[in-house]
This record gives sequence, structure tokens and C-alpha cells, in this order.
Amino acid sequence: MEFGIDQALKTYSGGLGYLAGSHMRSAFALKQNLIGIGILWKYGYYEQQRNTDNSLRVFFREQMYSFLEDTGVRFQISIKGRDVWVATYYLPSSVFNCAPMFFLTTDTDGNDEWARSISYHLYDKDAEVKVAQCMLLGIGGAKFLDKASLVPEIYHFNEAHAISAVYYLLSQNGDLNKLKEKLRFTTHTPEEAGNEKHSFSFLQHLGFFCGLNPTEVAKISGVKGDLFNHSLAALRVAKKANAVSKLHGEVSRDMWGHEEGICKIDHITNAQNRTYWVDSVLETNRSKGKAESINERKKELKFALFKEVADQVGKIFDPNVLTIVWARRFAGYKRPDLITKDLERFEKLISSGKVQIIWAGKPYPFDYGAIDTFNKLYYMSHLYKNMAVLTGYELKLSKMLKDGTDVWLNNPVVTREASGTSGMTAAMNGAINLSTYDGWVCEFSNDTNSFIVPVADGSDGYLRDKTDMNNILDVIENEIIPMYYEHPKKWNAMVLKSMNDVNEFFDSDRMADEYYTKMYMA
Repeated sequence: MEFGIDQALKTYSGGLGYLAGSHMRSAFALKQNLIGIGILWKYGYYEQQRNTDNSLRVFFREQMYSFLEDTGVRFQISIKGRDVWVATYYLPSSVFNCAPMFFLTTDTDGNDEWARSISYHLYDKDAEVKVAQCMLLGIGGAKFLDKASLVPEIYHFNEAHAISAVYYLLSQNGDLNKLKEKLRFTTHTPEEAGNEKHSFSFLQHLGFFCGLNPTEVAKISGVKGDLFNHSLAALRVAKKANAVSKLHGEVSRDMWGHEEGICKIDHITNAQNRTYWVDSVLETNRSKGKAESINERKKELKFALFKEVADQVGKIFDPNVLTIVWARRFAGYKRPDLITKDLERFEKLISSGKVQIIWAGKPYPFDYGAIDTFNKLYYMSHLYKNMAVLTGYELKLSKMLKDGTDVWLNNPVVTREASGTSGMTAAMNGAINLSTYDGWVCEFSNDTNSFIVPVADGSDGYLRDKTDMNNILDVIENEIIPMYYEHPKKWNAMVLKSMNDVNEFFDSDRMADEYYTKMYMA
């Protein structure tokens, strides 16, 4: 549904897109026989701006790309009993050094405004339009491959958005057993309630099942009553599936293991493309083991980040002061404002002069709770010259933040973050992770390369959050600040260890190779 290929191509919202972009870059570098299919979002996700009172402003602007090539392949798919035209565009590998990409759009001649709007906004808030987007990706993607004579050996569904492709393929050749041999599925959702579900009759009305017999569709998809679970349907028709970290694999097998007819769920731990994300000077110094030189370069990168801070919020940060960043999608379970919950304790920390803290990230544009959290943090930041909340969290700002921070703060509710890859690219650029024990950090972290807080009892949400908050603040006050200022050689050694430990396994070349050998070829 989203690919974060480059800052200039607004076809992503956040981490899932960054991950897909890294996968495509590594596939290109490894010369894998792979292409990507996505949607050309006319207005992207949204541009994150500020209103006159500095509250978050959601702004949509038409995006134009001269580097995309019209393939000339046009065809129709049926949505809600209406024929909808689909046009297709090609992104050559040479533009951004990624695997060949094809993007679908309904914003084309022959369509009315409703049909055109299907490819306007990534993750549209209207349920009917969002399902139509899934049909564009799934049915449209599979039909494009047919029309373009690019019929693949393997179809890989990255999340269940494109599951409608299965029903299109069955409508063309009804042999489910043969089709299963070609289907792979990756789940990124670590809790059952987070998996997309719709009324079976609603989907049937939209044409989601391509005219197949409803009874047969319900049988092969695991439909219960009138409830269609997209992820369960994918698990039942795929030959293989994978979660995106070791812990997520355990959670997924426990979550789905009671279901009949599902495929085996393995895990391939997420990773990010080092070539794209890593500062070259830092990487040179890492490879030579020059911890002091890494520290010097970090101060230069902090200065560059702090120019952006000054430009956005009118504050001058100091490269010699310990800098903490929390930056990712604003969502309730990620708890962006956790360390501010005890105002007295946070006031003491932020007023000590020993830390600078930056927040950034995009809430879903219609998640008003997350938007409220973002705004509250911004208004709180007015009270402190060393606290900043930035807008425009896309690939460019994400890179700048990871280059310029000393500590990357990550505090999701444990088991709710399937992987959480932002800390990987922060570590690649000389930042030390401070995190709850969830997702990828369970395979990376030890007491020599990061700071991990103990897992809190999750039976009471309030007490869990309070415990995590206090543990994080304890680590900042009692371990991180003393080490940074009083034991700089120890700090620099930890930074180097973190960079070395994240270097190979968490590079997406390893991840792309595992997908190719474990999921596609085996």
C-alpha cells in the first residue's frame, strides 16, 4: 500500500513504507528478479503543517512527478458494479536505485470523480473508498501483471491489503492448490484486533471477490458469520507466511495457531537499507573503529539538525548537550508523551540543562486523539527552550533526526510493536537506543549497546505506563546522563558497539536475501 522510495516520491506514510523502500533498494543492489506494485497517490499521505496558532494542520497538495513513465497499459476493474479505468506508471531502477516499480492510479481519463478519488489519499478514512483502494492494489495489480505480460512465479502480499488479488487470480484459473504454491504473505500486525475486518456482504457488494461463488469464497477464506478477516484469509491461501521479528513470530503463532487451515508462520526480522540511511563519514569511522572521530562527526550532524530546529521553532540547541529524540508515527500504543506524564519529574529533568528533547511524527490525519497529543506536546514545549516538536516528518527529516540525536527513545506497549525499525537506522548513525523490550530490539539489545527498561506488568494499563515512565526516567537520570558527561570514553565505546552490532544483521540486504531464499525460492 505504501513505498518510501525517496523523499521526492510521496507514496508512503511512515515505517511500513520506509521498510518497503529499503526492501526495494536491497533487491536492486542484490540484482534480485523482483518488481514492486504500488499505488500512485495523487495527494500522497498529507503534508504536516501548522495553523496560525501552531496546532497541527493537515494539508493535501497534488503531487507531480516527471520521472515516472506512462506504461501505456490501461484496463478496467469492476468496483461496486462500475467499470473503473486504471492507468499504470513505471519508475525505472536508475532513478532511485531500487527494484523496478509500477504504480497504479484511477485518476485518469474515463473515470468520474468518485472513481478518480480512489487513488487520491493513502489510507482514506471512508471505508468504501479504502476497500476500493485495496481492490485497486490487489485486483488491479494482478490484472496489470497479466496485461503487461509480467506474470510472476511468486506473488508476495506485504500486509493483507492486496488479498483481493487472490480472487481475481482464482477467477482466471480456478485451481486453488496451484495458486497457493505462488502466494506468500507478510503480516505486520501483532494483535488480533488490529487486523482489518469487514462485512462479507459489504465486500461482496463492492465486487471484492470478482464474481466467485460466495459459499466457496467463504470456505477458503475462513469467513465466520458475516465477518471477513483479511489477514486470516491471507494465511489460509498462502503457501508461506512470515512475521517481522522473532518476538512477533511467537505472538503471531500464538494469535493465529487455533485457526484451521492456515499456513506456517515463520519470521524474517525487519531491517533497513544501510547504503541509503548511513552517513558516510560515520560509516568510515565505524569501519576503522575510531570512536572519538564518530563523536566529532555526531556534533557536526547535531549542528545541522539544530539549524532545522531553529528554523521551525525558533530555539537554539547546543551540540555539546545530550540530545534525545522520539520520532515515529504518533499512535496511542507508541505513547509519544509517556515521559511527560509526571509533570514534576519531567520539569526537573528538562530544567536541569543536561538534556535537549525533540519530538516528531505524523498522526493519522483523522486520529484526533493522536493529533491532540501532538498539539499538547507542542504547547508544552513553549515552556522550555530545550524542548522542540517538529513537523514534516518524512524521509528527509527522519534521516536528519537519526543523524543528529544521541539517544533514540522508543517506548511502545510491549508486544504491540511488531518490529519498529526506526531504532535500527538511528543506531547505524551513532545513536544509542533507549527502549522498552519489544520488536527488533529483543534480537539486538544487550547492556553493552543500548539501554532497555524491564518489562512492566501489563495487567493494569495505568500502572504499566507509570512503571515504564519511571523506569525510562530512572535510566536517563541515573545511567545515560552520568555516562554521557562523566565517562565520555565509555559513552563513545557504547556508540561504536551499537553501530557494529546493528551493522550487518539489520541491513536490509540480509532481509531481502532471506525473503528470496526462505520465502520465494524454497
